[in-house]
Amino acid sequence: MESDFVREIIHVNILGNSYDITIDKDLIANVGLEIKKIYSGDKIAIVTDNNVDKIYGARVFDSLINAGFNVYKIVIPAGEKSKCFKVLQKVYEELIAFQINRGNMIIALGGGVVGDLAGFAASTFLRGIPYTQMPTSLLAQVDSSIGGKVAVDLSQGKNLVGSFYQPRAVFIDTQVLETLPERFLYDGMGEVIKYGAFKDKDLFKLLLSLNSKEELLENIGVIIKACCLIKRDIVEIDEKDMGDRMLLNFGHTIGHAIEKIHNYEVFSHGEAISIGMYAITRRSEELGITQRGASEGLKEILEKYELPISFKGQKETVSSIVSSISGDKKNIGKKMNIILLNSIGDGFIKAIYQNEIDDYISLDY
Repeated sequence: MESDFVREIIHVNILGNSYDITIDKDLIANVGLEIKKIYSGDKIAIVTDNNVDKIYGARVFDSLINAGFNVYKIVIPAGEKSKCFKVLQKVYEELIAFQINRGNMIIALGGGVVGDLAGFAASTFLRGIPYTQMPTSLLAQVDSSIGGKVAVDLSQGKNLVGSFYQPRAVFIDTQVLETLPERFLYDGMGEVIKYGAFKDKDLFKLLLSLNSKEELLENIGVIIKACCLIKRDIVEIDEKDMGDRMLLNFGHTIGHAIEKIHNYEVFSHGEAISIGMYAITRRSEELGITQRGASEGLKEILEKYELPISFKGQKETVSSIVSSISGDKKNIGKKMNIILLNSIGDGFIKAIYQNEIDDYISLDY
């Protein structure tokens, strides 16, 4: 895997909160030495989930111990349902038991759920504790671990309680993807395809050119780097999601609603935004907004990576999606911003009234 990929360090320059994203192999095994470069304290609390813990928990724990740190591990149940206040309170209580203070550090070791939950705990406990992201899923490596968005869910919707809190560092070990179940590797490809669709036509073409999982993994370092650079560039100019950062939500407005109405049990995040990207692009193409053929190009690449484009929604399902979107955190007053494509590789933000959203949803296919 990735025989010719060399270590990459991408600097994220945010005023007062700059940090590096390191992309390499064997970072899990050497995390103690990496943390030594950025942290001079003694205590580290690892937050992880039970699935990741079985594979990597002991290796990360031992690496930190061998580097001289006092380490405590907090293990939460795997899955989106852990991104809630009940589990958050458990994390707070275990941090208290460890007697962690504002001079110590939290490491988020896991996928997007762990990163969001641990990051939110770090941003709020004692009014802020430094934390580091160690994403173990492709989705987290290319998206959620970067940029400082941390949050928990409410029963009414996803990420409704959150903050912007930048990590001290992000360590992306590409080798962990070898142990990722295939469904979740392709789940992460939903976010990768998003970057190509709204920003990088060359990345989109590269993804179309790969013909197997093996070829994908051989190129994964280059792919991750391309996504991280796009997100870095956007976050540097719009940390608080008031302008260009909204482009990262391509497919998400519909996707989050799909996740919610299926109680986070049917579709993974990448699968839901896959449906969202295709649904809104197909409709915007019908409206004459998007270049003809863009939705067919999206369909081809999504199906190539075993991602869904539809759940054969009925009218009542569309109604549920519209109702869910009306409570979306991105709404401002009576208006909301949606992300559309001029063409593949060229996305833009369009402001619409909330009651217009059903005009941009096409699920009857």
